[in-house]
Amino acid sequence: MSDDKKASVLGHLLELRTRLIRSLIAVAVASVLAFIFYDWIFYILKLPAEGINLIYIEMTEMIGTIMKVCLAAGIILAMPYLVYHGIMFVSPALTSKEKKYVYLLLPWIALMFLGGVVFGYFILIPPATRFLTSFGADIATPEIRIGNYIAVVTRLLLAIGFVFEMPVITTFLARLGVLKPKWLSDHRRTAIIFAFILAAIITPTFDPINQSLVAVPLIVLYEMSIWLAKLVQPKEPRVVKPVSSAAS
Repeated sequence: MSDDKKASVLGHLLELRTRLIRSLIAVAVASVLAFIFYDWIFYILKLPAEGINLIYIEMTEMIGTIMKVCLAAGIILAMPYLVYHGIMFVSPALTSKEKKYVYLLLPWIALMFLGGVVFGYFILIPPATRFLTSFGADIATPEIRIGNYIAVVTRLLLAIGFVFEMPVITTFLARLGVLKPKWLSDHRRTAIIFAFILAAIITPTFDPINQSLVAVPLIVLYEMSIWLAKLVQPKEPRVVKPVSSAAS
């Protein structure tokens, strides 16, 4: 390897280290900020568990749960800054047009993630919580550990939030010409089956109603992705046929 290439690789590694350190500092600061308001965060997370007796049985369980929630909240709060550094690191490999598309998609990434979290919080978690705590309640009284409840809720919210990014990702790939709307249309049946499989993985319950609450929005998001891909796909260059000259 030549000296210029070594210097280039070393420069990229140093830049990566700098951006990682700044990202870790941002997450730490955001986590500390979340810790200041952790009682408010727990109040919001516990609202769907109204009427459920949440307990902890280990001395370190509560403080450990608080730390995990604050770290997750810190990552979410610092996400725009993390995405910014990720884009800045790979930006030299992008064309000016690709950079423009990325910058335009940034607010939509945040909005769709927020939409997924809101959907999961108001639509998915309440029925899932009722089902899990009422199933078998005639046999034993449910005493739910706070750590288990928070783990289930945060996992669902993050999973649904990331799943709602599908239209944004497909739109970006379709605009770059990497993904074709026809390919999405041809694989519609496979996507529907995969939506129910993914819903079974995401939801903590086994009843078809709660799984359908996840699968149906996934199918709608897939159809939205097809429509957006058709809307933003690059137009095929017009081919002009040569006009043959008439024989004299």
